[in-house]
Amino acid sequence: MTLVGKRVLLIVSGGIAAIKVPELIRLLRKQGAGVTCVLTDNGAQFVTPLSLQALSESKVYADLFSLTDESEMGHIQLSRSADLLVVAPATANILAKMAVGLADDLASTVLLATDKPVLVAPAMNVRMWLHPATQANMTTLTARGVQVIGPDEGAMACNEFGPGRMSEPPAIVAAIGSLLTSRARPLAGKHAIVTSGPTHEPIDPVRYIANRSSGRQGHAIAAALADLGARVTLVSGPVTVPDPPGVAVRRIESAAEMLDACQTALPADVAVFAAAVADWRVDNAATGKIKKQAGAAAPALNLVPNPDILATIAAAGPRRPRLVIGFAAETDDLLANAQSKLRRKNADWIVANDVSPATGIMGGLDNAVHIISHAGVEDWPMLAKDEVARRLAARIAEALA
Repeated sequence: MTLVGKRVLLIVSGGIAAIKVPELIRLLRKQGAGVTCVLTDNGAQFVTPLSLQALSESKVYADLFSLTDESEMGHIQLSRSADLLVVAPATANILAKMAVGLADDLASTVLLATDKPVLVAPAMNVRMWLHPATQANMTTLTARGVQVIGPDEGAMACNEFGPGRMSEPPAIVAAIGSLLTSRARPLAGKHAIVTSGPTHEPIDPVRYIANRSSGRQGHAIAAALADLGARVTLVSGPVTVPDPPGVAVRRIESAAEMLDACQTALPADVAVFAAAVADWRVDNAATGKIKKQAGAAAPALNLVPNPDILATIAAAGPRRPRLVIGFAAETDDLLANAQSKLRRKNADWIVANDVSPATGIMGGLDNAVHIISHAGVEDWPMLAKDEVARRLAARIAEALA
């Protein structure tokens, strides 16, 4: 990827993640991009104007009322002189300003005055990110076409763990590169929820019920939707495949946690349920390790049904995504079972695949799927899971157009 000749206006707001900004500037400059920085007062608490100027080799702007700056460029010209505006880190405060159209400093004024694409990299405490006000602001911004990368999930400076970490500089640079290419992004402004991988249902603190899902297909679908411009929330069970770039990942263990994460991520335009969710869980899982007793019979496990994630999200109501897609992994009577699932779950499409041991699909690199809808059945040949994901993402883009 090269960004030679591209101009990025980088808006640095106040958060501990601002310490990653020098590395972001270095990587952008290495790709040949020109970088101009706007630094908020709060951002200046974490990085200095001098350091940003040295790395960007360009003047750093901070004061809305500087007569010198106004005579040389003006906030209107500054807001429109770049190919792309990037807000990193994007705090809850600046996202709120963007959503309601406040313009009380240079950064917010530039964002309100621009006619260029905008990419935000959210960074904040997990509770702030999950707060309904922040989620409502994100829905407003993405509906206006603002692009989003992250936030990632992990440990934070506030000693909490969860979604809220700013995406790493290489991932932000990759997202910038995608936005500055000329290819179509038909899902820009859309929000997609994708589930992936298995669930682990605890028997005791060291044992669980699981399945053989690798998460490759779900992760590939999340990456393909993001590649077409969607803001993607990936709700993933325990997997070893890497996180897709430019995707917000919510890691869960159980089916109950997966349902909660999906409901928290709403509203969405499309939801793709590719995860292999366990149908049952152990009722009253042991709080301590179950010990094997010599001569004693194996313990009896009382299983109870897990929540039906697909049917819950697909139920009619104001928060139902416009397009709900389920997966049906079957070993027998593939099409009949998939068509029955389509009706029972109130889904729009079912992606059906044969996971008999002889196919090698479960955990493998390839997949052969059938797209079941109320209009009929479409058979796809055996393809790499990445190619299945690209074709499915293209179909989704057509359906949402």
